[in-house]
Amino acid sequence: MSATPVIELKDVHVVHKSRTGKLFRPDKVHAVRGVSVAVAKGEVLGLVGESGCGKSTLARVMVGLQKPTEGEVLFRGKPLQHSAAARKELGRAVSVVFQDPATALNPRMIVRDQLTDPLRVHGIGDARSREATVRETLQLVGLPLSALDVLPRQISGGQRQRVAIARALVLQPDLIVADEPTSALDVSVRAQVLNLLTDLKAELGLGLVFISHDINTVRYVSDRIIVMNAGRAVETGTAEEIFTSAKDDYTRTLLSATPSLL
Repeated sequence: MSATPVIELKDVHVVHKSRTGKLFRPDKVHAVRGVSVAVAKGEVLGLVGESGCGKSTLARVMVGLQKPTEGEVLFRGKPLQHSAAARKELGRAVSVVFQDPATALNPRMIVRDQLTDPLRVHGIGDARSREATVRETLQLVGLPLSALDVLPRQISGGQRQRVAIARALVLQPDLIVADEPTSALDVSVRAQVLNLLTDLKAELGLGLVFISHDINTVRYVSDRIIVMNAGRAVETGTAEEIFTSAKDDYTRTLLSATPSLL
């Protein structure tokens, strides 16, 4: 594990103004309340909690898509800037895998172009080296080279999610933030994608933030788990500590819920 965290959040708060309330006094939603967390290269951090607990908002803060209302975000030990240059540097080091690959991928672009585009945007290599990188990455996620010339709608949901993972990997990032990456998939395909993420972490040594409402799924892939409730991190520990000696009532409630398959 790397000594310097790729991303570090210090006492982060995120407050949204809602459309309810009065014109000059709109209601406010405190989505994240004083969360501090650091993620280093080579570890898997699991964020778990029910819908609306703030875990996806926290993920958006990590990847620079959401500016915190209060608190500090550090990227490689330095305060995260929100300039175009800083955003581009962050985008190369931290990739995102979204929940639904059907909407995350461009329906009009073949897989080859989906994977080549990030390399072109960041000015990495020439046409020949980009093609070699794309082919290598596609094989890394277990897809045949024939998948390069198809549209997303021509392959299955599990294959689309593998393409989305390949697109996240193609820049060789230090960290991948995966927001509910298996919730839209069938159970058998879900297990395959989880195994793939675990294998990639071991093989490439990259960091992973895995977000899910299913604590059993989070346990399967995570080294460390943060349990979130109402915007707060109510419990933090290793996967073993959380499952064998949970201290918070909310964590115990999650553990006592009906267990699900991967």
